[in-house]
Amino acid sequence: MFTTRLISGVILVIIALFTVGSGGVLLFATTLSISMIGLFELYRVMKIQKNPLGFMGYLTALSYYGLLWFHGEQFMMLMSIAFLMALMSIYVFAFPRYQMEEVTVAFFGVFYVAVMLSYLYQVRSMADGKYLVWLVFLSSWGCDTCAYCVGMLIGKHRLAPVLSPKKSIEGAIGGVAGAALLGILYATLFGGAMTEIRNPQAACGLACAIGAVISQVGDLAASAIKRNHKVKDYGKLIPGHGGILDRFDSMLFTAPAIYFAVTFLR
Repeated sequence: MFTTRLISGVILVIIALFTVGSGGVLLFATTLSISMIGLFELYRVMKIQKNPLGFMGYLTALSYYGLLWFHGEQFMMLMSIAFLMALMSIYVFAFPRYQMEEVTVAFFGVFYVAVMLSYLYQVRSMADGKYLVWLVFLSSWGCDTCAYCVGMLIGKHRLAPVLSPKKSIEGAIGGVAGAALLGILYATLFGGAMTEIRNPQAACGLACAIGAVISQVGDLAASAIKRNHKVKDYGKLIPGHGGILDRFDSMLFTAPAIYFAVTFLR
């Protein structure tokens, strides 16, 4: 199991280096694909993956990425309202076939998966994005690694006993501190090439710390959804890791966190 997980992890890192490093249409297409698969996984857990509510969610996610690619941000609110109206129309005219909870999940899923993850591409598209985008990974995967190591060494107090019994408060603090340190070290190496960041070390360190805090919330939120619906993994697409949402659950939160943190810390 460990070997399978390790091999999958190495492959994911190689794919990330290639797609994120390239940016542009390749990263956009990759982010879109991951978003659609992740949305399908979430809808499958909620058992709406093949009904009209789910299909409306897929269509809206595609529409959102279309607006993002063609810089139609001014139409995002219109899209959201139209999406909600369409869902409510299905709910009303098919009543009582669907429950209100299913409508809520269909609406929530698009923003939880597609919109949140799209900020990976949006960070890459920023000024200095080819450097800043790696903060998403440092704050997410770096926090996970540091939290695991610190938790194993000195973890005593449970962070969320019901959701994740192995996570500790000490590990969580270590994860945030480790991610911040990684951000500072990263800025020390590459900050000189950043043209839009006044103090790269402070900005990257603080952004990674913020992202690390949020990433742990994202990880626990994904676990809570699985616990509520009694599933172990969202899927089996990634051997040793589970589904897309099992691997990218924290990144759903760190991508927008890094985007807005860097925006305000410039």
